[in-house]
Amino acid sequence: MGRIRFGLIGSGWRAEFYIRIAQAVQDVFELTAVVVRDEKKGRDFAERMKVKVVNTLEELQRTEPEYVVLAVKRGIISEYLPKLFEKGIPVLCETPPGEKVEALESVWKNYKRFNGRIQVAEQYFAQPLYAAWYQAIVDGKLGEVQNINISALHGYHGVSIIRRFLQAGWGNCRIYGKRFWFDVTETYGREGMAFDGKVFKCSRDRLTLEFENGKVAYFDFSDPAQYHSFIRTRQLTVQGIRGEIDDMTIRYLTDENVPVTQELNRIDLGVYNNQEWSHFGIMLGEEFLYKTPFPNARLNDDEIAVATCMLKMKEYLDTGTDFYSLQDALQDMYFSLKMEEALGEPNREVRTESRIWV
Repeated sequence: MGRIRFGLIGSGWRAEFYIRIAQAVQDVFELTAVVVRDEKKGRDFAERMKVKVVNTLEELQRTEPEYVVLAVKRGIISEYLPKLFEKGIPVLCETPPGEKVEALESVWKNYKRFNGRIQVAEQYFAQPLYAAWYQAIVDGKLGEVQNINISALHGYHGVSIIRRFLQAGWGNCRIYGKRFWFDVTETYGREGMAFDGKVFKCSRDRLTLEFENGKVAYFDFSDPAQYHSFIRTRQLTVQGIRGEIDDMTIRYLTDENVPVTQELNRIDLGVYNNQEWSHFGIMLGEEFLYKTPFPNARLNDDEIAVATCMLKMKEYLDTGTDFYSLQDALQDMYFSLKMEEALGEPNREVRTESRIWV
């Protein structure tokens, strides 16, 4: 199979992920060009990132990508998508696909009108640890999953894992909770570690989502500390009838109802005198729950996840099999909007309703 040819629209922080991936895994991906509408900004970006830059969508089409990655500012994604749908360009879209219910419904109507081909790069399900956790669920180690406590991801990212891990389908839910504010010391940012001891206010959102089928999610997130902090970690617990995931520990029953406790073991190359420096997989006991699709590639976990979405986008175009559909993305973003509504009215119950994409 030849390399997967893709184009890129956008030049921000998130767009650079796709460029790094293409440069790190050159035997799998080929970036045809990047659209930057401003000519001067485009020249600077081309020189800095060592990529071909064009200024229009038409120029990008002439480079003949198999699909286009849309990685522009959140507020204009829903404006860009109809243009891509109308031109028949397959698109891998960054999240979220819209910021208001009206925008979400407009995207869906245009998708149906033009029979668009789209998947959404909501990548967290494909990060190694989340993928390993989910495999344990799919393998039936926990039995039927009934509740999840997640303190790791904000908004629609958190909802995407909640709905997937609970296997909640398209059911509605009741949401209630409250936002709190606490002081925390800065330890890390996108620029690296921080040692100045600066203290800032950090929100902590605590919400309960009760689904119609009786499944429950407990959502807990501190923004922005939890993504960039050495003193605010992530936590996840998933409980099923026959077992539970408790961060790196999985407890379950054998067929003979013997209780088993095992730890997840991450396998990274390039540690303790090993020369390769890459992630390989995650094991539970003697079995792999996860293996990277990109062995020996020098990618971090989020880059592995994004690259997995890029790989699966090609599979979607070849087979029609969704990996994260527009329908899922709209549902997750809608639930996230309802969570914000609930936080705006502390402890008042907010109900979701079935939308046009369901």
